[in-house]
Amino acid sequence: MFGFRRSTMVEPADALPGRPEPIVAPERHTVLGTPLTGPWPEGLQVAVFGMGCFWGAERIFWQMPGVYSTSVGYAGGYTPNPTYEETCSGRTGHTEAVQVVYDPARVSYEQLLKAFFENHPDAGQPAGQRRRQPISLRDLHHHPPEQEKVAKVTLDAFQPIVTASGHGQITTEIKPLDTFYYAEDYHQQYLDKVPNGYCNHGPNGLSCPIGVAKLES
Repeated sequence: MFGFRRSTMVEPADALPGRPEPIVAPERHTVLGTPLTGPWPEGLQVAVFGMGCFWGAERIFWQMPGVYSTSVGYAGGYTPNPTYEETCSGRTGHTEAVQVVYDPARVSYEQLLKAFFENHPDAGQPAGQRRRQPISLRDLHHHPPEQEKVAKVTLDAFQPIVTASGHGQITTEIKPLDTFYYAEDYHQQYLDKVPNGYCNHGPNGLSCPIGVAKLES
């Protein structure tokens, strides 16, 4: 991941044991003032994105109109209730992830995907620096099947743009979400608490097309 922490592919039997007690998330979002955990108001939907370090990724989404709440945590692995240190060790199978709760009447899942693809730091490297290298945009964890379809179609539409910029195949994994574990309090809305904190996310110069996925009625 060109400098990102990345959990290695540990086998379930070799994963850290974890613990039965979950990390207790704060009650409220420090920026939006909304609850950090569900149940969510009727009509809202949830999407989970893995973009490397979750500090900057979370800020991208909480700034979007129509986003009700965001939180950071660990997704896609085996260890129950992992800590940050355990996740970074590569022995839990998880990736750092952002949970986005949004109002589909105000912001579409495709618009969230566009933010995901256009703000990943790997995708915009100049061709002379990363030419023909694969672009790992981490994970897209879908909830309903409709999200999976939209994510796959959008990724396929973005691939020619990535290729034209001098990169190889996108290696994003699109997979169902089994469990999302909330990260420790100090990670939640980190860049609001530490405005000058580390962040390597921002516009990468590539434009992701949306409106390409046609869902069956």
